[in-house]
Amino acid sequence: MTSEHPPSYRVHPSPIGDILIVTTDDGIVTLHPFDGPLRSEIERVALALRAVPMPEDGPNAAADAAVSQLDEYFEGERREFDLTFDWRLVRGFTRAALEAVRDIPYGETAGYGEVAISAGSPGAARAVGTACASTPFSIVVPVHRVVRADGSLGEYGGRPDLKRYLIDLEQASGV
Repeated sequence: MTSEHPPSYRVHPSPIGDILIVTTDDGIVTLHPFDGPLRSEIERVALALRAVPMPEDGPNAAADAAVSQLDEYFEGERREFDLTFDWRLVRGFTRAALEAVRDIPYGETAGYGEVAISAGSPGAARAVGTACASTPFSIVVPVHRVVRADGSLGEYGGRPDLKRYLIDLEQASGV
């Protein structure tokens, strides 16, 4: 899984703000909305990857697919994402938790404990919370669908308004 080319990035506007899409030869390595200087985001990703993402300078099938599918999602036309992920920034139980999150149906929510059970570790609700908080894949791995045991939303990268927006979008799209 070693990439021949350096990672590249694209910033895509969306109804919830700009979304940073970083790709490698292996797929999307991170995709998340950001609310701050692009340079800071690129530096954060570069530290994690140990490689500096460069602006796209040519065709990029993974980023093109992400942009197209994100646009369809925000228009209420897409319920599942079919993208190739590069999981290099995800370790251990976090991947199992995020894979379980991918199984939460569109427009529905699941508690951290439910996701822990689905991921094969029934006592790992807190670890699911950590996985959701640290995911490199927002929206396309729907961590916004994971809620507290009492049904309250909880955080979403410090921006619970985005979580509410995404849940409302899905529920309004006629599940």
